Amino acid sequence: MGRPRRPILSRDGIVAEALALVDEEGSEALTVTRLARRLGVQAASLYNHVAGREEIVEGIRDLVVAEMDVSALDGQPWQEALAVWAKSYLAAFARHPNTAKLLSTTTIRSARTLEMYEKAVTLLERAGWPSDQVVAVFTAIESFAIGSALDLAAPNVMIDPSEQPVPLLSVALKDAHPGRAMVAFELGLEAIIHGLDERLRRLC
Repeated sequence: MGRPRRPILSRDGIVAEALALVDEEGSEALTVTRLARRLGVQAASLYNHVAGREEIVEGIRDLVVAEMDVSALDGQPWQEALAVWAKSYLAAFARHPNTAKLLSTTTIRSARTLEMYEKAVTLLERAGWPSDQVVAVFTAIESFAIGSALDLAAPNVMIDPSEQPVPLLSVALKDAHPGRAMVAFELGLEAIIHGLDERLRRLC
């Protein structure tokens, strides 16, 4: 029998497998050694296609951002554009909640993500936002969407008051909408957009 064929590696394939690893086992599991084992190769083989873990992480970021509706940022008015973007941002991280910590704590260099931010800045500056505030505006939307995505991934019973004397909380939880996390996201997004709109009016 001949030698078994070696797995065909590519940067795209390595990054896709890395995302699958993080989805299944969490961001702490992402090491070059563990990823190589999943791909059936030696770790050294990966370095023929990627420079290291940092490039893999940025590749994962590209894949998550690719699931977002970045085209929404080309729209007007800016309030509606940000709302659509935020919802697609939430959906992408809700599908990959384990990437939230990984991507929120590493320096952003991916071209796809930077292009998304360029669109966000263009949208906001055209709407009249001062250039020294546009990063804060889109970061506020991002932070809320990522936090909401983690909330969507939380256990069904997130707050358990059964062993504590908190009667008002118990009633409120009983009366809460079954889709609590999504209701909270819609409520919070509306409040943020409204607050931003009011702030821009004062600035103008």
